[in-house]
Amino acid sequence: MKLLTLARDLKRRKSREKHRLFVAEGVRAVEELLRSPVTIRGALVAPQLLDAPRGASLAGALRSRTDVQEVAANEFGSAAETESPQGVLAIAEVPERSLASMPDDWTGVLLVLDAVQDPGNVGTILRTAAALGAVATIALPGTVDLWNAKVVRSGMGAHFRHPAFSSTWTELEAFRQRSDTALYAADAAGHAISSIASHPRRIALVVGNEGAGLSAEARARASRTVALTLNPGAESLNVAVATGILLYLLNR
Repeated sequence: MKLLTLARDLKRRKSREKHRLFVAEGVRAVEELLRSPVTIRGALVAPQLLDAPRGASLAGALRSRTDVQEVAANEFGSAAETESPQGVLAIAEVPERSLASMPDDWTGVLLVLDAVQDPGNVGTILRTAAALGAVATIALPGTVDLWNAKVVRSGMGAHFRHPAFSSTWTELEAFRQRSDTALYAADAAGHAISSIASHPRRIALVVGNEGAGLSAEARARASRTVALTLNPGAESLNVAVATGILLYLLNR
């Protein structure tokens, strides 16, 4: 399959899952991809990329690593996801990650996304999880595809190093049981996290959907619900912001 045709096809989640490939679009995303150990299958560049020294340098770096095809601006636009494409995208392999590959001696916070659907939120959460030392991020059913181009772009390179992958409640529960991991669920009606004196050394922190909150499965399985203390009159926080604060507090 030609790179242009493949890039267009990878706009669909089913195609990404079938081929185990994803697209990183834009100068910053592709630069971060080149710095990572992720395998690159090929890249497309359009004339607008080569107009600036940074773009020309990036094109050269890509040619030293993978097959690069130059396409017309309108052809590139048919594969791009952004409204004003920068003229570069790379196709790469989704890293093989799962709960089974978690090290036996891990400690800390395992972040769990419970039907979080906004790509911008999920990308920001991944970037924050990587920065604040979450052990991994797990996407449960109902969560937007972690390898959606908008999620990858919003993640600003987090995908390429931070372990992030999809799983199911069944797999997560089996993992929790054998690794003795507590399940905390973020909920506005939960215990104030600042009032909890100590925490288990292994925690799976679940954050829920932007509008509906936690699923019934999360509520039923949680060993503790936790919340941030907000000023009177403040109803809630954006899920990405709340997740960042919770991770910071749990990792202190």
